[in-house]
Amino acid sequence: MALKAVVFDWAGTMIDFGSRAPVMALRRAFAGRGVPIEEDEARADMGLAKGDHIRALLRAPRVAAAWRAAHGADPAAGEADALLDALEPMMRAAARETATLIPGAAATVETLRAAGVRIGSCTGYTRAMMADILPAAAAQGYVPDHLVCAGETPSGRPSPLMVWHNLIALDAWPASACVKVDDAAVGVAEGRAAGVWTVGVAVSGNAIGLDGAALCALSPAERDARVAAATAQLHAAGAHVVIDSVADLPAALASLPIG
Repeated sequence: MALKAVVFDWAGTMIDFGSRAPVMALRRAFAGRGVPIEEDEARADMGLAKGDHIRALLRAPRVAAAWRAAHGADPAAGEADALLDALEPMMRAAARETATLIPGAAATVETLRAAGVRIGSCTGYTRAMMADILPAAAAQGYVPDHLVCAGETPSGRPSPLMVWHNLIALDAWPASACVKVDDAAVGVAEGRAAGVWTVGVAVSGNAIGLDGAALCALSPAERDARVAAATAQLHAAGAHVVIDSVADLPAALASLPIG
């Protein structure tokens, strides 16, 4: 059976090499509440819907202790929602800085479309956070056939609902003829829960977390070590295959027994 659809994540997979925008925005939002967070803390739950990501950060022991030190109490019931409201304009600003397609992304989509494959997408960003990304991606040659944003399904990642939403909209079935591509462990888990083939993206994504220039500045030994660790993390999350970047997807698809 032929490949029917590929559902792509956005940041770290198709745009924003290193998935920088969410880290920048989350750090700004928490610093604005007097609780600075480190980059590794911001990256720990990357791929979750941003509201869920904020709640996970507020539960993290070090962040929770810092919050109590700054505010004299645990976060109030509505604090996560208030942080999300503050985060949205910061995310839009960060996205405008980083909304460059990852090299090979547009060409990969063109190759898939030429083979009759439908192109879906889903993201942990809200629709408002995507407002500036969509036209920027379109100007660079990437317009998916369908997009599902955080908050548009009853449950977010790692539930399969955003992938299934795509498959329904694209009339793509069975799931065994479809693929999810993601740079975050929770996005890989989403694909496995949906019953599709799942491809992890190691080099351009969250696990390494460096833009192209910073990655090139690493020594070969350090780069190899980071790539190996990111690849292992995605395999551990359940990826059927792991690639460096979306440019490598066509060759990876040929290795999967799709159908």
